[in-house]
Amino acid sequence: MKRLKATITYDGYGFAGYQVQPNARTVQLELERVLTKMHKGLTVRVVASGRTDAGVHATGQVIHFDTDLQFPIDRWQRALNVQLPGDIRVLSVEEVSTDFHARYGTSGKVYRYKWGLGDVESPFKRHYVVYMPGTKPDIQRMREAAQTFLGTHDFTSFCSARTEVVDRVRTITRLDLLETEQDELHMVIEGDGFLYNMVRIIAGNLWEVGIGRREPGDIAQMLAAMDRKKAGKTAPAHGLYLESVFYNE
Repeated sequence: MKRLKATITYDGYGFAGYQVQPNARTVQLELERVLTKMHKGLTVRVVASGRTDAGVHATGQVIHFDTDLQFPIDRWQRALNVQLPGDIRVLSVEEVSTDFHARYGTSGKVYRYKWGLGDVESPFKRHYVVYMPGTKPDIQRMREAAQTFLGTHDFTSFCSARTEVVDRVRTITRLDLLETEQDELHMVIEGDGFLYNMVRIIAGNLWEVGIGRREPGDIAQMLAAMDRKKAGKTAPAHGLYLESVFYNE
């Protein structure tokens, strides 16, 4: 038995999220369906670096699974891609030690959130970029507020009230607001880990700062409160991308 690590990308629009759910199409379900077929009906479980919600995309999700197939490692990528639906693709596959764990071994992640700044929503981007017609954010205010998130904080105010994790202290090492040539604004955030809905809540509050509903200084007060009710709205799911996952050597 050997363990394989794969980096995958997927379009979250057609999925109810990553994790298997009753009577729903999910990324994990599609991956395990193909792997089980390849293993002649033997159920193969896939472990990911973390789950993503319905509508959330990934350009660098990491998974692992165990296999006893005597199959050349350089053929796995194509073998999976020819059987997976078009909204999931395997970018790379490598053999790793059996103690590698896609979820518990992570040392950091990068997420990207995308807003469209155009006056008219593009019909080709409506499932991938969040448009707020009629609003023009003050990006400098957003950048000022973003600095408050850097460092180590208790992010209770910036995670879902349904979060079951007890330890809510996380470290953010990067938070940039980038304007693109496609008339988009991207939030790129990197940290050692993220709580349920944490990135989307941070994005939602930065947007509120940008359009004047909140002041940059409000962020520090929200963090100190450690109360989800003190922070603003959660940004829509379809603007979020899991970009990359890091592991200790």
